[in-house]
Amino acid sequence: MELIKPGRQFDFMSKRWLFIGLSAVLLILSIISFIVPGPTLGTDFKGGTEIEVAFRAPVSSAEVREAVTKAGFDSPDVVSVADQANPNRYLIRVHEVSTLSEQQKAAVRDRMCLPPENGSVPEDRCPPAVRATEVKFSPGGDKISTRYDTAPDLEGIKKQIEGIEGVELRAGANNPLIVSERDHKVELHLKSKGDQLMDGLREHLGADKVPEQALRVEWIGPKAGAQLRDAAIKSVAITIFFIMAYIAFRFDIRFAPGGIVALVHDVGIALGAMVITQREITLSTVAALLTIVGYSITDTVVVYDRIRENLGKHRDMSFAAVINFSLSEMLGRTILVSLTTLLSLVMFLFYGTGVIKDFAFTLVVGIAVGTYSSIYVAAPLTEWIDRRFFGANGSKRRKVSRVRTQKRADAVV
Repeated sequence: MELIKPGRQFDFMSKRWLFIGLSAVLLILSIISFIVPGPTLGTDFKGGTEIEVAFRAPVSSAEVREAVTKAGFDSPDVVSVADQANPNRYLIRVHEVSTLSEQQKAAVRDRMCLPPENGSVPEDRCPPAVRATEVKFSPGGDKISTRYDTAPDLEGIKKQIEGIEGVELRAGANNPLIVSERDHKVELHLKSKGDQLMDGLREHLGADKVPEQALRVEWIGPKAGAQLRDAAIKSVAITIFFIMAYIAFRFDIRFAPGGIVALVHDVGIALGAMVITQREITLSTVAALLTIVGYSITDTVVVYDRIRENLGKHRDMSFAAVINFSLSEMLGRTILVSLTTLLSLVMFLFYGTGVIKDFAFTLVVGIAVGTYSSIYVAAPLTEWIDRRFFGANGSKRRKVSRVRTQKRADAVV
């Protein structure tokens, strides 16, 4: 299948500054979008709690969102999960992670009679059996570990916790429980944010609709989210660095800057599109960005390879003319490959759900921009670098080539 007839030529380089200006405008808009309205970070980077619930009866996403809000959670994200066995399956995300605030942790330490750094607790207030010598909180705030000098009084410890506002023990016969009799270590299991979410849903939607347990409960703390965010940025930066080194080694130092600028251009605009449309940036988005980097550089390398090949074949042509000739030869192949990939992604974009839609949207934007950047960013920048920094040598080589061609023509005559 041929979209473009062989031998047809297009003058891409005459419009290069127009399209480079368009790219600059899109990049500036992407940078501005990170300030206003700002990126919407998912629980992977921002931290939060995520539960998946299969409801027993039909319920709309609006009803679920309203119930979660009434339960005391701000800005919940409710996503329907496609499931033929149970169409009433939802993914619920909230930004709250820890069950205990700093004020509640301080109240727990005080109620459990933990001695301050410089001081002691009166024995008449707290007998040794309920006077903790150590109190530790789990990162999610759903577990408290304590130690005592003597055998602990479990019922007394339970009463200490029950008197704190907003702190509730998880239902079960083993709350609290002795983990180590030798060390007098006790663990108290509190209701996590996932438990509180389920309680809120059960209260506002009814026990007939809400199951006893969620299918899945996950949480990511703010510190872990920040580490994941930094790792994602490093992974993209390291990938771009090694690609630049590969292009410089594979082709010529003149080709590397154009390829790298095109990659930054593609990733920047794809991220900007995500921010402007207020789609969540998650680890899946980072995977899509790395896919864009790979796809874009593959297209650019194919174009560069044809340019390098034609530079050897057509020594009497200027660099700009060689680029036009090479891009015209590659245009049909580039359009077919990109359209084939985009058609499959569009299906995911329209018929996918949740994270798959965001992944497909990022790839659609990235591949479209990547195809365009190989023609109007990478190649023109390479020509500018050749003319700006290698212009004298390039002109000299072309002049020698023309003289040799003329001598061969005279010899034939």
